[in-house]
Amino acid sequence: MKRRKFIGQTAKAAAALTILPSYVMGGKSHVAPSDRINIGYIGLGKQSDTLLRGISGCKEAYVSAVCDVDKKKLEHFYQRALKVNENKGIAGIERFKHYRELLAMKDLDAVVIATPDHWHAQMAVDAAAAGKDIYCEKPLALTIAEGRAMVDATRKHKRVFQTGSMQRSSYNFRQAAELVANNYIGKIKEINVSVGEPVMQCDLPSLPTPEYLDWDLWIGPSMYRSYNPVLSPPIEDSKWAWWRGYQGFGGGYITDWGAHMFDIVQWALGMDRSGPVEFVPPNEPAAKTGLYYVYANGIKVHHKQWGEGNAIQFIGEKGTIEVSRSFLRSNPADIVNTKISSKDKRLYFSDNHYQDWINAIKKRSKPICDVEIGHRTASICNAVNIAYELQRSLKWDPKKEIFNDASANMMRSRPYRGKWDFTKF
Repeated sequence: MKRRKFIGQTAKAAAALTILPSYVMGGKSHVAPSDRINIGYIGLGKQSDTLLRGISGCKEAYVSAVCDVDKKKLEHFYQRALKVNENKGIAGIERFKHYRELLAMKDLDAVVIATPDHWHAQMAVDAAAAGKDIYCEKPLALTIAEGRAMVDATRKHKRVFQTGSMQRSSYNFRQAAELVANNYIGKIKEINVSVGEPVMQCDLPSLPTPEYLDWDLWIGPSMYRSYNPVLSPPIEDSKWAWWRGYQGFGGGYITDWGAHMFDIVQWALGMDRSGPVEFVPPNEPAAKTGLYYVYANGIKVHHKQWGEGNAIQFIGEKGTIEVSRSFLRSNPADIVNTKISSKDKRLYFSDNHYQDWINAIKKRSKPICDVEIGHRTASICNAVNIAYELQRSLKWDPKKEIFNDASANMMRSRPYRGKWDFTKF
């Protein structure tokens, strides 16, 4: 769909919406048609199945449309979504290859974006302009500039935006963050985060594109390169796609798992509207660990393997807290069992990341991981990758979102191919 036609249609659709849709008045045990939140899913790989299960567990959520450039993945997800809707007593789901056709649906309230990272920004700003609320997987954006545009588009069009950093809706991480925030281990001396390696250049061989896949549309705004199944595995392949490891499509484990773990550090330190002020990579060429970044208060966060995978170690003057999805422990051991007092600083409570988004849509409020929060965490991940690549220390101004380095500042954004443009919303 050409951009002019898309903008025209979506503008009319957005104008037709009331300021407060009927579901905002909600609160019925039986979900009437006027109280349903009609959702479109864009990007139907492995993560989309998890999202379908989670979001469809919310009684107000219904699948209205699905979209993917891979015909097999589209059909697989479509059949699963039909069963979900049938269990809720409704039928009928639209299928699309191009996401802008999905966004043009007048009766669509919200979208779930679970595409490779290089598509997040363009799709999110288009969705905001089309008047849709948004759930977008982490990491929020492939570049710092894209993330800021996603925030600006969300605010301009008054959308509700949940970033898929679902660890914030988990007991382990909320408890750890509140204990740190309330100084139960004293003043923080340092933090260790164990996630995998930075992004790398894509050196995969070119292979013939399968007939069921629109590869040009899969590439979208990124610089073109030929097909390789590592980037987009067939649906029969049990492995996760590794587009996330290569420049132009993802950010390596720094963004893949870092977007989870650095996010909890931000939360615990109360830095959701800010960030570090310096990134210091190791001296060794092509090092994959050893970088640290520093906040204005002097707290250092080390990217290092400290003994546990995909986990965080908070080291304070009075003890330590270690947390991952599988454990929460401390030294002294009883710290993690502390009941947070009503007099303590409390963090946003959510025990269901998907219902939290749905509730925010109904209330027209910010969810637990609003777009600004997602952007700030993704900015750290992207800055870490930039420092590893340039192999020099970088000062960062979290308010102006600029480096003290011309080359680093150029890397805050990336060129877009063809007529794609994430700045127009």
